[in-house]
This record gives sequence, structure tokens and C-alpha cells, in this order.
Amino acid sequence: MTPVACERMAEPALKERFEADLEPVLGSLYGAALRYLRNHADAEDLVQQTVMRAWRGYDRFEPTREGAFKAWIFTILHNTWISNHRRKTRRVEEVSADRDDGSSLLESVGEAAVSAETSVLASIPSEEVKGALEELNEDFRTAVLLCDVEGFSYQEIAEITGVPIGTVMSRIHRGRKALQEKLLGYAREHGIAGAEVSS
Repeated sequence: MTPVACERMAEPALKERFEADLEPVLGSLYGAALRYLRNHADAEDLVQQTVMRAWRGYDRFEPTREGAFKAWIFTILHNTWISNHRRKTRRVEEVSADRDDGSSLLESVGEAAVSAETSVLASIPSEEVKGALEELNEDFRTAVLLCDVEGFSYQEIAEITGVPIGTVMSRIHRGRKALQEKLLGYAREHGIAGAEVSS
């Protein structure tokens, strides 16, 4: 790092700007880390690593549009998670997801379904939504979470994950379809939905 960059990072104004940008996205950053790792301690470590990397590169960050900081720091989170994931296996310990995680995604799945399916999906417990999400292919799960839970656009998800936008669209479509099938299967098994609801 150049001396000029060190001086800029030491500026109180730069630190204040970084903290102002970070504060509104910190909760969703932690939520995403928790969904990636499913363990509070690991999620906190991932967020800490992400914030440290973001701070080191913040003097070079140039916002190009509204929401650019959130997309930028989520890219750092995603890349840090991929790097860590490749170096070591995840711990097996799981934690309960916040109720909001399951219900937000459930609402998104329900919006894409026909009305009979929507009422069926609404009666499935959030733990089942969490379980169905965990069974999804990792690429599909990441795309669906970034879109339906975090609210990123297809273009932003493409930037975060480093894949073409067409691939993002395909992963979201296939992930939602797989999730819907898993949840409708659960509903049928437990008598929530009858054979008349088609998947």
C-alpha cells in the first residue's frame, strides 16, 4: 500500500464515510453470512473479514450508482466466503434461522406460484423453508437468496458472483422451481396440499 493510500485511510472523514455506508447494510451482510455458513460464530468471523477487506479497499471504492456500496461489499463477502470454503470444510453445527429469513423467501416463492400453491406454501413452517433451501444446489441457493432475500437485481448478482447475467437468471429460475417442488412435496406428505395442487 502506498503512503498516500495509508494517509487517506487515516483520515477521519474517510472512516466516518465508511461507517455511514456500512451501518445500513451490516444487518443484511450478517444475515447473508449466516445463511452461507449456518453458524453464528462463523458468520461473525466472515462479516469481520469482509469488513476488514472492505475497509482496506475503501479508499479506492467509487460509487457509480445508488446501492453500489451494498453490491460492492456483498461481492467481498461472497468472494471471502468462496475463498474460505475452498480452504477448509464448513463446521456442521447449524443454527435456527430468523423467522424473517424463511417468511421473506416464502413470500417470494408464493408470488410466483398459482393461488392454490400460495396458500399451501404459506402454511409450511419456516424451518421447512430453511431445510428446503439447504438442500438446494449451492449456486442456486446463493442466487435465490441474493435475489429474493437481499433484493439484488440480476445485474448486481452477476457482479457479486462473477457469472454472466444469463446464468444468474437461470439459477434463480431453477432454484425457485426446485424450492417450490420441495415445499409442495412436504405439503403433500403432511396433508397440507392435496393431489389437485400441481407443481
